[in-house]
Amino acid sequence: MAGGRCGSQLTALLVAWVAAAAATAGPDQAALPAEQSRVQPMTASNWTLVMEGEWMLKFYAPWCPSCQQTDSEWEAFAKNGEILQISVGKVDVIQEPGLSGRFFVTTLPAFFHAKDGIFRRYRGPGIFEDLQNYILEKKWQSVEPLTGWKSPASLTMSGMAGLFSISGKIWHLHNYFTVTLGIPAWCSYVFFVIATLVFGLFMGLVLVVISECFYVPFPRHLSEHSEQNRRSEEAHRAEQLQDAEEDKDDSNEEGNKDSLVDDDEEKEDLDDEDEAEEEEEEDNLAAGVDEDRSEANDQGPPGEDSATQEELEPEEAEEAISEQPCPADTETVEDSLRQRKSQHADKGL
Repeated sequence: MAGGRCGSQLTALLVAWVAAAAATAGPDQAALPAEQSRVQPMTASNWTLVMEGEWMLKFYAPWCPSCQQTDSEWEAFAKNGEILQISVGKVDVIQEPGLSGRFFVTTLPAFFHAKDGIFRRYRGPGIFEDLQNYILEKKWQSVEPLTGWKSPASLTMSGMAGLFSISGKIWHLHNYFTVTLGIPAWCSYVFFVIATLVFGLFMGLVLVVISECFYVPFPRHLSEHSEQNRRSEEAHRAEQLQDAEEDKDDSNEEGNKDSLVDDDEEKEDLDDEDEAEEEEEEDNLAAGVDEDRSEANDQGPPGEDSATQEELEPEEAEEAISEQPCPADTETVEDSLRQRKSQHADKGL
């Protein structure tokens, strides 16, 4: 009996000890946090961290199936970040439209590599092995970096980030009107159109006020003096233009006169040449007439000519008769000379 009681007591003590141990261990195990993700969420306030060191960024959307398929691979890659000496981050484009505009993300998922502020686009499959080789083998060195206005840190992309942020806020406001308040979509569109017109008018008014504040009108006497100076300058310019036109006309007239004088001189030279040619022709004709007359005188009286003609053969007589000058020919030559002299006199007039 005593042995049975001792055994039951020992069993009860063992059960109590196990229960106590379980009770004490339960709260400790419940207090242990779940395994934390090594992927750091990036926002518009902390995105400048990627400007230092080496980073890999992933842009995703909760509704994107392709993004969900690469979540596990991205987590495994982030766990080896300490070994690879690289930081891993992610950006929700729904919550951070400004960052998606700064990196000009047009497809999802999108991956970027950053090394000391120099960004490159990773276009691989996004699996763990390929990402690991991309860092270990430094494949990013063969990729063209985003420089100039394409760099996320440039002023252009900062403006793009602002536009994307405004569009994201408008989209959230539209969802609030249509989903939360139950307003029809066309009413939301009308509201945004009216708001855009009012905002444009307000900005125009602000610009006018600013211009009026910085514009300093000139005093009246200064404005009149400046107007007089302007008119005097215009009159002086008009006089200069008129003088230039007159000088141009004078030069043209002088050129015309010179050309006329040259033409007259050329005509005189031509006339002199014609006169010389005519004189030579006259001299030649006069010499021919004198020769004919001297030959006629050398032949002697008509009786002797007849005697000699009888002695000559018939053919020689005919040739001698044909060679004697005819008085009608000499008269024709003299008439042509008179006509040429009269034409020359007319040209001289």
